[in-house]
Amino acid sequence: MNHWNESHRRHYRCQRLNNQQDWATIPWSEDFVDITGDPALAPRFRTRVKMAWDDEFFYFLAEMEEPHVWGTITQQNEVMFHDNDIEIFIDPDCDGLNYYEFEMNALGTIWELSLPKPYGEGGVPILGCNITGLQREVIVRGKLNNPTSEDQGWEARVAIPWSGLAKYHQERAAPPQRGDRWRINYSRVQWQHEIVEGQYVRIPPHGTPLAESLNPEEQEHPEDNWVWSPQGAVNMHLPLRWGEVEFC
Repeated sequence: MNHWNESHRRHYRCQRLNNQQDWATIPWSEDFVDITGDPALAPRFRTRVKMAWDDEFFYFLAEMEEPHVWGTITQQNEVMFHDNDIEIFIDPDCDGLNYYEFEMNALGTIWELSLPKPYGEGGVPILGCNITGLQREVIVRGKLNNPTSEDQGWEARVAIPWSGLAKYHQERAAPPQRGDRWRINYSRVQWQHEIVEGQYVRIPPHGTPLAESLNPEEQEHPEDNWVWSPQGAVNMHLPLRWGEVEFC
């Protein structure tokens, strides 16, 4: 896909959650695609998400097929996409500015940041935008960091309190009103790996110049980038192209 237009934007109707048992009835999103939208670059492993909400939280569940679940980063707010990870991007007022980004690896380590404007427009990230009361959980279907096992994958479960998202929207309510629409997208970063002395090591390994920039759009791209709503380019920081979530 060399061009992007409105027909490429995906949509999700986000249902209100009355109790945790309702999760079984919440619909899955479409399967993730390559960030460019090119069907020739179809993901090797399935990824899909669910979203729901109530008066206190915005809930996310991401399910990732993965035959080898591994992670290395244990320090909060390190650059998380140096591991395989799942990322959530949220722009409540849909203006492409002042948006929130959440990243988590299979160890449950997180990185939270925000952008006043996209990198391509000169944006400088605000690091460590950790939301008070945010809840997260990882469920591994297999054995974490065990190269001898064949795993099924992992789930990431996140609950973000509305109070923590308030500064990212201007005149929109939090919690939202039924019918409100926010711009949201997801990215799964998936590295090729090799096993060195019984440990998973990404290709290329840590310590190369690739790892020095906070801006993923300034790097080479040997990793896979799979997303919910295609961007039409290898660039998550085109927020006006993100998917649309309607609260219902």
